[in-house]
Amino acid sequence: MAAQNFFGLTTRLILHSECILQNPFSQNSIFGLTSAPQTLRNSWLGSNKLHSADFRPISPKLRPTAATIAFSLPTTTPVRVSSDSKIPKWSSRAIKAYAMSELEARKIRKPNTGTEALLMGILIEGTNTAAKFLRANGITLEKVREETFNLLGKPNKYFFSPEHPPLTEAAQRVIDRAFAEKLNSGEGGEVTTTDLLLSIWAETDSPGQKILAICGFSDEKAKELKSLSSESAFKPSP
Repeated sequence: MAAQNFFGLTTRLILHSECILQNPFSQNSIFGLTSAPQTLRNSWLGSNKLHSADFRPISPKLRPTAATIAFSLPTTTPVRVSSDSKIPKWSSRAIKAYAMSELEARKIRKPNTGTEALLMGILIEGTNTAAKFLRANGITLEKVREETFNLLGKPNKYFFSPEHPPLTEAAQRVIDRAFAEKLNSGEGGEVTTTDLLLSIWAETDSPGQKILAICGFSDEKAKELKSLSSESAFKPSP
């Protein structure tokens, strides 16, 4: 009889414990809570009750991605002109070609924007006189990119270029020369991609100049390009 009573008491205790674990907020709970809290009091938030609907996951605010485009090329040439002279501006195609050269430098994973990247930027822009002239003479973007890898090596896939790769010293001289020659010519007008390409060719022993020479560019081609008065004057032969 005593054994049966002990067994029955043990069974009731086990069942009672399971009920408490399933509902810890019951009246018989060991936690001493009489009922499950349906609302939470929070007087310092300006309301007496907070419902479960008030607790919503906070989604992070995404910043809009914006691309900055410069309205001029970085020139270090000091400008000394008379009051009646006008400082030449860079053409829209030249500015776009420079932006494309930065993107190309990042694409081939270079730490700097070099003369070879300036050359590829001119070809990527594509609508300017210099790019049309180069393509008409068999100098394409694919060929220039291939010669860049042959000359400077293939890109390191583990290297990440900065957002705006700084110019190499040779590339900075190219930009300064193009600007200075247009300024000193007294011709007026904008500094174009033609001026930029001719300045790359004048930068002896630079990667851009070497690649142009490998692809068949020469002093005669430079003179021919220079003779073109404006970007709209050149019409490539079929």
